[in-house]
Parts: sequence; C-alpha cells; structure tokens
Amino acid sequence: MMRSPKVRTAILISGRGSNMVAIAQAAQATDYPAEIVGVISNRPDAKGLERAKALGLNTDIVDHKLYDNRKAFEQALHAQLLALDPEIICCAGFMRILTPWFVSQWHGRLINIHPSLLPKYKGLNTHQRAIEAGDTHAGVSVHWVTAELDGGEVIDQRSIEILPHDTADTLAERLLPVELALYPDALEAVALQFQKQPRQ
Repeated sequence: MMRSPKVRTAILISGRGSNMVAIAQAAQATDYPAEIVGVISNRPDAKGLERAKALGLNTDIVDHKLYDNRKAFEQALHAQLLALDPEIICCAGFMRILTPWFVSQWHGRLINIHPSLLPKYKGLNTHQRAIEAGDTHAGVSVHWVTAELDGGEVIDQRSIEILPHDTADTLAERLLPVELALYPDALEAVALQFQKQPRQ
C-alpha cells in the first residue's frame, strides 16, 4: 500500500527549542506523518536555531524588533511561511501573541502547546497559579490556535500530580518530559487527519 505524503509542517520558536527538537526527532521516523519544512524564530539569539541547524533543518529569522508594529512583523512572518508552504504550523515556545488577522490567514492549521490543563490558567505563570489554587494536578495541553488567547479546542493534554512541596520551578521541571512526549504525539494525530483530507 502506498504511504500518504508527509504533511508539511513549520515550527515557530522564540527560545531554546526543546519542543521543536522533540517534534523534529519524532519526524525523522519513516512512519511519522509530518515532515518539518522549516523553523522560524522571532529572536535571532534563540538557542533553538542552532539546535535546528544541527538537525539539518531549514531555519529563518523574522526579528520582531526590526518592525515598527505587530502588523508589519506578522506580514513578514506570513510571507516567510508562505515561502515554506506548510500545511500545519506548530507554535513551540513562540512568545508572541498572534493577532486575529494572522490567525485567520492560517485558520485550522495553527497549533500551540500551553503549560496548563486548559481551559484552566490561560496566559502566564500557569504552574504558580495551579499551586496557589490548591489543584491536585497540573499539566500541559496542545490546542488549536484561535483569536482568543489559549482559547482554541484542545487536541490532547496530559497531567501529573502536584506534590506537597512543589514550586512552580520543580513542577515545570517534572512536567517537561511529559510536554516533550505530548507535542509530537498531538502533531502526529493532527497530521494523520490532514492526510485523510483531499490535497489541494
């Protein structure tokens, strides 16, 4: 039986690129349904760029500081993505809030990872907020990106128990392996769905 073409996937990063590496390594498997066509950072000093190059990935920089406003930055980012022609875009530690205009350009093709059990704790300081609320569990979610911050439908999520002496830092450290396993699995599920759709 002929294997379906791999789903073209771009990854947006701002920092060390841990989730990007996890996705890219998963994508090296012959039977993984997505291929990484490029990694774009909005920060030229992002450590993830070197890690992506070490994996043989195409990298680009769209430095948000070089643009007068968010609209100009997003238009440049949009143009760079069009050149890569991805079917899916993964935000992986991409620390820019995307405007409704940008999200609408890539509607149904943008996914993000967020360090909480959505719909709880949208935004920042999620682990500290979970601890302060007395939650028994914390976790991580991969979700569709919509115009509402961290408001899109959850694709998959996983959790761990909050221990009595956990701090935000220890919780984040214990969650990292869970996070790095979740994103490749969630992308795989999305890419398999894309493979079933008629190609343009």
